[in-house]
Amino acid sequence: MKLEQNDTPMLFSNTELPDIFFTEYLSQTNGDYIKVYLYMIFLSKYGKDIKINDLSKKLELDFKVIQDAVKYWEELGVITKKNMGYVINNLQEIELHKLYKPKVSLSAETLKQTAQNQYRAKAIENINNEFFQGIMSPSWYSDIDLWFKKYGFDEQVMIALFRYCFNRSALHRNYIQAVADAWHKNHIQTFDDLDRYYEKQEKLNTLYKAICKKLGYTRQLTQYEQAYVEKWSIDYSFPFDIIEIALKKTTSKTNPNFDYLDKLLTDWHDRGFKTSAEIQTFLLQLKQKKKDIKELEKKTGYQNYEQRKYDNLDSLYANFNL
Repeated sequence: MKLEQNDTPMLFSNTELPDIFFTEYLSQTNGDYIKVYLYMIFLSKYGKDIKINDLSKKLELDFKVIQDAVKYWEELGVITKKNMGYVINNLQEIELHKLYKPKVSLSAETLKQTAQNQYRAKAIENINNEFFQGIMSPSWYSDIDLWFKKYGFDEQVMIALFRYCFNRSALHRNYIQAVADAWHKNHIQTFDDLDRYYEKQEKLNTLYKAICKKLGYTRQLTQYEQAYVEKWSIDYSFPFDIIEIALKKTTSKTNPNFDYLDKLLTDWHDRGFKTSAEIQTFLLQLKQKKKDIKELEKKTGYQNYEQRKYDNLDSLYANFNL
């Protein structure tokens, strides 16, 4: 294939990599793909003709990697396929086309939003200075504007979103988008909403650790186990002392899994129990009922299996350490 650089106007002429490559592409791209792209730029300066096989040998990369890299850059519009090879497009021009919007007359609604837009511009400026050292890629501005509209975050929440990802060394779009989706699903829009969410998460994390300690787990709970705990704590509003009763009462079980714990706690929730005292009273009554049935069977020598299946509790409380 033959490689050549696309003719560009003097305004965009550049014999070196433009800064936009480092801010927009570098952190998002596989290292081998970058290696291929850089070498293609080098060859294109001299109008060299080269085959993918030659690239594979020269760069010591598998043929498939070269193919995937070429496809990757082509899909991004960084290179364009032609009859005899590829054109290396100008990255600055690509970004300009992304950002360019024709000017239109300001509507009354737009004028009303001027103050809000100024406040948002200040928030974006803070994001640029705090997390990008003042050199944030232009495409981030469009992304942030989109997230404001999509999620309804206020300016403080947007800054907190970037700070959260920055502190986890994950300041890239996919991660930020995932966190934003999670916050949106938890109905976060204002900083007060975020405060309540953090408080809820802190309580859940404390509960996760307490349950792991009681069960003797040296690992963290899985995502599915955490979902059970969230259900007991948030949906059922059960404090830890109620959950602890279920944990204690499973000591006779060989493998007390979370599915079994959930059945116990759901049974107590369905019965309308709100306190540990109510549950302890119920368990004492259940224990006495079982004792009475056994004594009756012993005296009469007759086992009334239908009677023993009271409230369908046999399977749930079988071998239960009452």
